[in-house]
Amino acid sequence: MDPDEQVTETGQPAPVTGTGQTEPALNWQDAIDAFWTDFISALQILTTPWALVQIGIILACYLLARTAAQYLTPVLERQVRRIEQQPQLMRVLVVPLRRLSWIFFALALWLSAEFMQLVTWPSRSYYVMIAATLAAAGVAISVASRFIRSRSIGNLFTIAAITIAALIIFGLLDETVAALDALALSFGNFRVSMLLVIKAALFFAALFWLALALGKFVERRIRRNTDLAPALQVLLSKVIKFGLLTFATVAAISALGIDLTALTVFSGALGIGLGFGLRSIASNLISGIIILMDRSIKPGDVIEVEGTFGWINSLRARYVSIVTRDGIEYLVPNEHFVTDRVINWSFSSRKVRMEIEFGVDYESDPHEVREIAIKAVSGLDRILETPEPVCHVTGFGDSSIDFIVRFWIEDPKDGLANIKGQVFLAIWDAFQMAGIKIPYPHREIMVRGADEAASNRDRFKPAKRKAQQPAREIDPAIEG
Repeated sequence: MDPDEQVTETGQPAPVTGTGQTEPALNWQDAIDAFWTDFISALQILTTPWALVQIGIILACYLLARTAAQYLTPVLERQVRRIEQQPQLMRVLVVPLRRLSWIFFALALWLSAEFMQLVTWPSRSYYVMIAATLAAAGVAISVASRFIRSRSIGNLFTIAAITIAALIIFGLLDETVAALDALALSFGNFRVSMLLVIKAALFFAALFWLALALGKFVERRIRRNTDLAPALQVLLSKVIKFGLLTFATVAAISALGIDLTALTVFSGALGIGLGFGLRSIASNLISGIIILMDRSIKPGDVIEVEGTFGWINSLRARYVSIVTRDGIEYLVPNEHFVTDRVINWSFSSRKVRMEIEFGVDYESDPHEVREIAIKAVSGLDRILETPEPVCHVTGFGDSSIDFIVRFWIEDPKDGLANIKGQVFLAIWDAFQMAGIKIPYPHREIMVRGADEAASNRDRFKPAKRKAQQPAREIDPAIEG
């Protein structure tokens, strides 16, 4: 055995840390005994006269703070509501106002501790001072967490900050860190402790939150730039967000002291597994990048895909959001826009030509009908003046002269069926004023040789037979 190697009480070599220094072994029995001894000592201290006095002062300060907050909170809320025109300032003032009782509680404890230090020994205000520090830290942490928009990250921040503050105030931070670092598992040269896991969670949460906040800020700045096309704005926003999240991940791993080269084999195997297992997701992600780069669709376009007609609300990493006229939002995977047929009504131009068909009675003048129809359609709001509406005769039907009216609009997003209905009504009103009739299908049936058929039917009609009378029976007596 190496003479410099240390051994534990059980005769096993002590674990070696990454710096080459021997790590002291942790005896759990001794730790439990020490904790129990400290706990009994704390109970004995809390039962002393001055400790009970301090506990009473803490309770009195809490009741006083609650009573003061109940009376002052409504008054201050009425004053704050007068600045509704400034929502940001109003939100800043409302957050501490909701915690007014705890603010009063911390202030009362600080004043009580200062007064006790003036009239008696400072050690006799120890518990009051600790309670004041805890209350002040809790208020500050609670107010700060409310400005974090993500509730999950805000709750994680609150729990972590309050725990660390309590350990610092009670002077137990070093002992807690050592105990968490002792709970570890070793995989070759790689050692994972509970302290490392907690640090990793806090680092990842903080850096991811900063990356997302910065990404949203950059996205808002990009969308305000009207010189960039909508598709290019979405592409730049996604690239910047992805880059910031990647940087946050690498920075968190490096800050924890983890060697990135040790994860090379693992990341390669993970990449192969994800490639086979998440082919559909990868296809949608790549399709989304292709859509953004070729600008085949963009937010605001009116499209029709798989029988769904609507306008594009947003482009996401995995899907495209399409909103229909019914207010229904369809989430169509990006892959369909690359492999399937898509009708983009506003790809190169937002102008769309529409047409309707109708027919008039044969007694009407076709030339007059064309003029009246064009004039009626041109008077509608959504119909473009250029190109002008046109009306053509398409044929002579069985019961009507058939026409077709074609017109252009540039706002298909506002609906197609409604503008067709307006055109039909406008033509109907114009025809009613001009006395032009719109026929309905009818048929005339003529039967030839009806009289001859009737006479033949009567000639071959069988004669009616007279009813036979029943034979009368002869009484045998009369017959004899």
